[in-house]
Amino acid sequence: MDTDPTPTAKPAEWQTLPEIARELRIRESKPIGWIRAGLLPAINLGTEARPRYRVRRSDLETFLESRRVAADVRPTRRQRRDSSIPRYV
Repeated sequence: MDTDPTPTAKPAEWQTLPEIARELRIRESKPIGWIRAGLLPAINLGTEARPRYRVRRSDLETFLESRRVAADVRPTRRQRRDSSIPRYV
């Protein structure tokens, strides 16, 4: 029998949209849009008229990883024109 008084804190497997919005510091309408666009898998525990979406934590992490961007590479500077070409002012 486990008598450890401190339960292990692990993230919930399913998250609500307000929890996701709070974690990502975005409006709640963003994850709703991702779900409706089919980009973020979710289940609806409510009705079509009043949806109650839940998103699996692993699906959210996969979605966020797919949206990762690489750092922009600075463009190289153009070379100066050859000074032997006359310039017309």
